[in-house]
Amino acid sequence: MYPDSRDGGGAIERVQTGVRIEKRILKVMKALAEYHDLTLGDLIEGIVLHAFDGKTPFGPESLKLIAELKTIYHLDLDSSASHKLIERKPGRKKK
Repeated sequence: MYPDSRDGGGAIERVQTGVRIEKRILKVMKALAEYHDLTLGDLIEGIVLHAFDGKTPFGPESLKLIAELKTIYHLDLDSSASHKLIERKPGRKKK
C-alpha cells in the first residue's frame, strides 16, 4: 500500500497507459469528464474505485446526463454488451 493512501488521500503514483476502448463510449466518457471538470483519467479512477467498493459511481443527475450523452453520440450499448463486443476490421466502414 502506498504511504497515506488508506485515508483516501496522500501520495500516489500514476502511470501513462494505452488502452483501446469503443469509440462512442470514449466520447461519452470525455464529455462527462468535461462536464464535471475532470480529466478522463480522474473520471476512470473514480468509476473504478466505486466499482471496487461495490458502489455505483453515478447519482441520478449524472445518470440523466449520461443518457443524454449516449443519445448525442449514438451509443446504444449497455452492460449486457460487456465482453461480447466484436471489433470491425480496420478500414471497413459501417453502413
